[in-house]
Amino acid sequence: MLKLTNLEIRRGHTVLISDMNCQIDSSNRVGVVGRNGCGKSSLFALINGELSADQGDLEVINGAVVAIVKQQVENTGATALDFVLAGDRELIEIESDIAEAVQNQQDDRLGHLYARLEAIDGYNARIRAAKLLQGLGFAVDSHHSAVSHFSGGWRMRLNLAQALMCRSDLLLLDEPTNHLDLDAVLWLEDWLQAYPGTLMLISHDRDFLDKICDHIMHIENKALHYYSGNYSAFERIRAEKLAQQQSAFEKQQREVKHIQSFISRFKAKASKAKQAQSRVKALEKMQLIGPAHVDSPFTFVFKEADKMPSPLIKIEQAAIGYADKIIIDELDFHLIPDDRVGILGHNGAGKSTLMKCLAGELTAIKGEIFRSSSLKIGYFAQHQLEQLQLDENAIYHLQKLNIKETEQSVRSYLGSFGFSGDDCLKPVNVFSGGEKSRLALALIVYQKPNLLILDEPTNHLDIEMRLALVNAIQDFSGALIVVSHDRYLLTAVTDKFYLVQDGQCQVFDGDLDDYRLGLREWKAQQIKEVAGAEKTTAGPSRKEARQKKAELRKQLQPLMKQIAKLDQSMHDLNVKKEALHAELSAEDCYLEANKARLTELLKQQAELDKQLTEAEEQWFNASEQLEALSSHLEPDTGEA
Repeated sequence: MLKLTNLEIRRGHTVLISDMNCQIDSSNRVGVVGRNGCGKSSLFALINGELSADQGDLEVINGAVVAIVKQQVENTGATALDFVLAGDRELIEIESDIAEAVQNQQDDRLGHLYARLEAIDGYNARIRAAKLLQGLGFAVDSHHSAVSHFSGGWRMRLNLAQALMCRSDLLLLDEPTNHLDLDAVLWLEDWLQAYPGTLMLISHDRDFLDKICDHIMHIENKALHYYSGNYSAFERIRAEKLAQQQSAFEKQQREVKHIQSFISRFKAKASKAKQAQSRVKALEKMQLIGPAHVDSPFTFVFKEADKMPSPLIKIEQAAIGYADKIIIDELDFHLIPDDRVGILGHNGAGKSTLMKCLAGELTAIKGEIFRSSSLKIGYFAQHQLEQLQLDENAIYHLQKLNIKETEQSVRSYLGSFGFSGDDCLKPVNVFSGGEKSRLALALIVYQKPNLLILDEPTNHLDIEMRLALVNAIQDFSGALIVVSHDRYLLTAVTDKFYLVQDGQCQVFDGDLDDYRLGLREWKAQQIKEVAGAEKTTAGPSRKEARQKKAELRKQLQPLMKQIAKLDQSMHDLNVKKEALHAELSAEDCYLEANKARLTELLKQQAELDKQLTEAEEQWFNASEQLEALSSHLEPDTGEA
């Protein structure tokens, strides 16, 4: 599928990877790992044709369709469903040709196009796209919302869905789990395990890599190394290799020391001059072995908190949410030191709401919340990264917490989080996502909390930093509450789980495997509802089957036209709704003089919502009928 020969990639004058030689066969599943900035994403850009090699050759099998997740977040008025469908370029081309043939009444061409549509499973394309959206956490009623209505993180999920929609031979995924929650990660893992093509995956999630990959491509010290097996196998092989290298290095160093000692002692003596000179030449010719090292600059610990009260937090019969909307009711939650709690739950169930309440950012709608006067929270959440001072450097952020700290002591502290030299002086606005996360963690650790509240703390962190975080949390003496899609972290640092579901938060009596099984059952039921009726088990004769297929094709055409009309209708309604929303957002709309106009606008809004709901219901009914009918269009295997 892919062959790299003496390949070199540079960024400006800096060599990222040199002398790359590797062959990736069809259906291989390759995990690409290495420190942030080592050249992984540049390699993907090279394979996708966005970059040119500075040296060497890259061969991709002729005619292979390559799919890659866009890194740019589009702001378009297209619906989420249409945006995902655009990932199947051949489908879009055929549908465009069908519309043209229908308009020009080209019946012969139309028959050929419908056959092509059937061959690529085009009748089920919208169902496939809807399943992708649902698997990645999009509620059914959001499928026809405009892409521009979604936040940046959700648009990245749309980019991922669009790449998965492509019927590709080679799929390139660069950190696909960064914007996903645990449910979506588990779904994506199942999807990728069934993917029939060649996969190259950049990820810092070791459990994800273990479940999916059968080869590991490791980039370190500008060199590429290719290993068979999953990530755990790679770690074992690499550890053995490093141990052997270190042993050989130490042995050689002893030999070098012995030779140098002989030279120093006897070089000036005439009787030993020749032997000394021969040893000088031997030393010059010796190919020195470098010391083995693991590519990780992170070694930090949580300092002991000043006070450790018990309980830290006590919540009894509380309801939490926003305004009049209760998200979690009858909440009982007690935290004492040494508690290690992982929060599980479907997307939108209320995990982040619970975390905000525990962190003190949300007050209870009802019930009692007790917080110790000595409670000191270290709260990490993605929205807090936005509160970093973009025009200031890392040293400023630390000294703001303690003006008595010297620059040297701050530099030393930041070094344990991977900030060394001039990195400490760079403004935050040039930091990568991983660097911002590391700085936020450094600020939390510095403040010596007795309660850690971590909401997806591993986003953008590489494997070494994740391992350092796990080790630091394991030695942390306070309490921990964590939401994460990283199963390695959850397994390593928690000893009990709470499940947020159906407006309740209760102890989950099971492990992550149990949670996965329950999640699969829930997803299967959801997909069944989207997909519609199951296939019939009766097997008609081949003649009857051909006759039935001909009848089915006649029924499919009006259904496809109906779905297309409903698509357009929902698009038009969403455009009107957006324009109406813009008018209602204007301040002068609420003046006394515009009261009549406001009443009319609110009436129109209610009517549009009603029409959209009806159109969406009709669309899903038609889609279910389409899939139920098209599921019987199996290709003939021979003559009767």
